[in-house]
Amino acid sequence: MLFFLVSCFSFILLFSKSWKSTMGDFSNIWFCEDFLKFLASWFRKDRNAISYLNLPLMKKSVESKLENVVEKEEEISLLDLPDLTLECIFERLPPNGLCSMAAVCSYLREKCRSDHLWEKHMKEKRGALIGSVAYRERQCYIASRNNDSLLENSRKKRDLLGKFSEIRKLLWNRSKGNEDNSKVRSSSAIMDWYLSLESGKFWFSAQVFNREVQNGHVGFMLSCYDAEVSYDCSTNTFRARYPSQARRIVEENIEWNRLRAPTVDTPPYVLHVSDCLSDLKPDEHFEIQWRKSKEFAYGWWYGVVGHLESCNGNKLNCHCHSSDTVLLEFKQYSPGSRWRQIVINRKEYREVGNEADGFYGGIRKLYSDKEISLWKSLCPSSTLE
Repeated sequence: MLFFLVSCFSFILLFSKSWKSTMGDFSNIWFCEDFLKFLASWFRKDRNAISYLNLPLMKKSVESKLENVVEKEEEISLLDLPDLTLECIFERLPPNGLCSMAAVCSYLREKCRSDHLWEKHMKEKRGALIGSVAYRERQCYIASRNNDSLLENSRKKRDLLGKFSEIRKLLWNRSKGNEDNSKVRSSSAIMDWYLSLESGKFWFSAQVFNREVQNGHVGFMLSCYDAEVSYDCSTNTFRARYPSQARRIVEENIEWNRLRAPTVDTPPYVLHVSDCLSDLKPDEHFEIQWRKSKEFAYGWWYGVVGHLESCNGNKLNCHCHSSDTVLLEFKQYSPGSRWRQIVINRKEYREVGNEADGFYGGIRKLYSDKEISLWKSLCPSSTLE
């Protein structure tokens, strides 16, 4: 290595002389000084001798390049990402994350209010509670809100100041390339609905299992009644308003497992048309309408098809399914109770009952194991009288 340095020394001197003609004596002295420092550090076997390249010009150029890189990195933002990447990020955000992101700028607000993002959250959290009736109520809610906004707009148009504000808003939207308000409202309809449900402002139709049982009304055990419900985010429970001809009945602190979407579109005061009577067989499960009197709304009660008195209960010799009559059993009541069973005519069935025992209405056969398991989970630990 020493021989290499000595042989190259003449070349370095010639190079320094040529550089002197352009840079002057100062550059030559500066170069030789740094070169001697390099030799001294090399002979001390310092592996960091390459640091002699810490030239002022090179240092400035490197620093400037690093600053440019840092500035470029600082300029990268969320808006620079491709649309597909943004969609993947938004799809993984929870509802509160989407709301926070929508408050950043108008572009992200439009993206985060898309229906397909909020429809997923709606199905995950409230899919089991939102039925066709609630969807129709939502359409009415949106229509009424749009009517209110139209009335408000017509009132503003009569005002001179309102006219100027409308023109200014229109010009601003056109300059920014925004869509009109109707399109914005439609694109964020599910988000608005989700937030109104979450805040408890929107009441929707659902059915409540074991109505008022927690308040001591054990007579409603294994029943399911129509109600208007709203969510209480402070307790993660629901409030329910039951239809009544007299005073309004309100129940608080209803858990999620006591709610379901209405299974049929039949209103609570209307007799359900039974289309399963010819298929009912012993040990099959059903729901039947019942009400105390004709002034009250129907509730759905759970029961099991039993064997007729003429049958010994042996499945091999059972002919109950071929009989014109069907025995309906409610096993939450003790044997001998007047509520334990009722016999109906499957061919000429209509509402039956009286003011003392109540009135039995339409019948709905249960085919889903999930529904049957839910009813069984609500069975009382002891029979009722």
